Amino acid sequence: MNQFDLALRRHGYGGGPAGGAGVMYRNVSFRAMNLKRPDLSPVEFHGMLTQSPEMLSLFERLRRAARTDITVLLRGESGTGKELAARALHGSGPRAQHPFQAVNCATFTSEMLASQLFGHVKGAFTGAVRSREGLFALADRGTLFLDEVAEIPLELQGRLLRVLQDRHYMPLGGSVERAVDVRIVSATNASLRDLVEKRMFREDLMYRLRVVILRMPPLRERKGDLELLTWVLFERFNRRSERQIREISRPAWEAMLAHPWPGNVRELENVLQAAYVLGDGPVLQLEELSPELRGVGHEAYSGHAAAPAVTLEDRERQLLLDAWEAHGGRRGEMAETLGMSRSTLYRKLKNHNLA
Repeated sequence: MNQFDLALRRHGYGGGPAGGAGVMYRNVSFRAMNLKRPDLSPVEFHGMLTQSPEMLSLFERLRRAARTDITVLLRGESGTGKELAARALHGSGPRAQHPFQAVNCATFTSEMLASQLFGHVKGAFTGAVRSREGLFALADRGTLFLDEVAEIPLELQGRLLRVLQDRHYMPLGGSVERAVDVRIVSATNASLRDLVEKRMFREDLMYRLRVVILRMPPLRERKGDLELLTWVLFERFNRRSERQIREISRPAWEAMLAHPWPGNVRELENVLQAAYVLGDGPVLQLEELSPELRGVGHEAYSGHAAAPAVTLEDRERQLLLDAWEAHGGRRGEMAETLGMSRSTLYRKLKNHNLA
């Protein structure tokens, strides 16, 4: 029995080999360093590290889903590693030796997204000076990952549905249909069913995309992983920086524990990376952390009995307000600090009536 299976059994899950390419799970050993940290024995699955039961359960579900071509929808907040999970589905399945292509559906206009997905022929639209293959063609026999799939314009959803149903598509401006063999994995942090009820998403497409739904646990629910990933990132930064962080001060660690991490692992990496630049010496200090952690993170969300009860929505709204104040409303800087994409930031601002 391999080490991953043993780890699964310790946490009450089954295990076993899967079809696909090579070894998928391995225990990761840290390089010997004089770090004041507990002994850590994380499990790695295609680039994702954990020691939490929640993520070990996800790894097992990904392993099982990878064995077939079934369509998978990954649900999760920004920064939870949805693309890593999509790559894991591809890399541990029978299509591993074929291409993996990814596109963020929120970053293109309707016409440009159609061109990205289906390609176009010369002269299909203004500026199309040459023919171009789309991602469906480039991912043939492999996997196509549609991130932010809820952002696909309604007028394109019918074309995507046809590819999923018939395995054929037409390039923009083309006259001949092309056959394609692609596995679709999509991701969103929105509720497709809510969008269907608002008539912003096709119900038939929703059912095609969410055959299997896998939830990506947010960092705040991954028991022990904040500590694990903090030291993993310290080790990485120590290898390439003159500064060598070997300890975390108690106030800094308490602030990190109290913070809800709305940007998840991406936000954690950004926070620690900034701390390396702003600080000095072998100890991570509270004042080196971002304003969100120094103020709101430590006081409003400390979890002490005397603190007022706040909902996750309250926390998120306050973090947005603090980021707005810290960066003067510059949304690119706000998104980077919070560890989320601009499209996610815009949506959260709108949800809280801040846009």
